Amino acid sequence: MKATNHTTERNAAIDAIKNGYTCDDETGRYICSDCGAVFEKGEVYLLDGRYFEACRAVRLHREREHGSRLEALLSSDSKYAAFTDHQKTLLRLMHDGLSDKEIAEQLEVSPSTVRHQKFMFREKEKQARMYLAVYELAAEGRQPAEDELMPVHAGARMVDDRYIVTPPERDRILHNAFDSLAPLRLTHFPPKQKKKLVILNRISEEFEAGREYSEKEVNGILGEIYDDYVTLRRYLIEYGFLDRTRDCSRYWVKN
Repeated sequence: MKATNHTTERNAAIDAIKNGYTCDDETGRYICSDCGAVFEKGEVYLLDGRYFEACRAVRLHREREHGSRLEALLSSDSKYAAFTDHQKTLLRLMHDGLSDKEIAEQLEVSPSTVRHQKFMFREKEKQARMYLAVYELAAEGRQPAEDELMPVHAGARMVDDRYIVTPPERDRILHNAFDSLAPLRLTHFPPKQKKKLVILNRISEEFEAGREYSEKEVNGILGEIYDDYVTLRRYLIEYGFLDRTRDCSRYWVKN
C-alpha cells in the first residue's frame, strides 16, 4: 500500500508540474499554480461565451492567462530547471513539431547533432525514472520518525542546506520563537535563515490555499501574529510562501 501511495503522489506531482495546476481532492478544488485562481468541482464557469466544468475551465484559464506551460517551465528560475540555452531552444523547437532537419537548420548544426541531443534527453529521462524507483524503494524502509526531513515548500526559489530540518528541530524552533501556537503569537523573528524558513512556513499555514487576499487582509492576519507585519509579509514573498500581483492588490499561497 505504501508503495502504491508513493507512486500515486509522484504521478500527481509530475502532472501538476506539467499541467500548471493542482487538484485538491479534499476540498474539491483545482488551483492554478501561476496565479492561485480556484475552480470548484461541481460548478460551471463561463469562458469566452461558453460554460465549462472545473477541470476544463482551469486548463483553459491557464492557457489563456499564462500561455505555454513548457515556456513557463523553461523560463523558471528553479534550480531544477537545469537546461542550457541551447537545450532550451532545442526543446522549444521539438515542442513546435519541427523535424530534425528543420531544427538543425535553425540551430546551424547537422541533423545528426540534433538526433544525438534528443537521444541524450531520452537517456536522462530513463536515468530519472530509475532514480525515482530506487529512491522510493529505499524510502519504504522503516526510518525513525525523528530522522525524516521536513518537506520543502512548493514556492522555494533556492533549495539548499537551510531546508535540512527534522521534525524535532522544527518543533524546537517553533517553541522558542512563538509564545502561542493557537492562536499564533510570534515573540521574535530570528536572523538565522533556517529558523526564518521554519517560522514562515508555519505562518503561511494561516492562509488558505486557493484563496486570494487583499493586502489589507494579509496585513490583518500577520498583524495578529507579530507587530512587524510588514517584515513578515516581505519575507513570505521573498522566500516564495506567498505570491502577489504586480500592483500588490492580490495575494495567494504559492502552490
